[in-house]
Amino acid sequence: MMKYILLGLIKMYWSLKPKNKLPKCIFRKSCSHFVYEVTKSKGFFGGLKALVYRFKNCRYGFELLKKPITDNVIMILPNGDEISEDKIAKWLLK
Repeated sequence: MMKYILLGLIKMYWSLKPKNKLPKCIFRKSCSHFVYEVTKSKGFFGGLKALVYRFKNCRYGFELLKKPITDNVIMILPNGDEISEDKIAKWLLK
């Protein structure tokens, strides 16, 4: 039951969010889409855990680094997690 309430709240957010507002998320998959997918697959508590994780880490305080040997870009989140280039928002890689 709680799972469907959280999914409904995310859908309501999507419908109310201005369409012309540019995303500011540092991740390639927006926080709301990430939490929606996790909630659908892992239930309410999985979605809640994903929401807390993104809330704590989807903000400035990250570092972008280029690995010298591979030339791959990684992001170090405020909690110390490393994020690969394919999960970093394209606007940050320009």
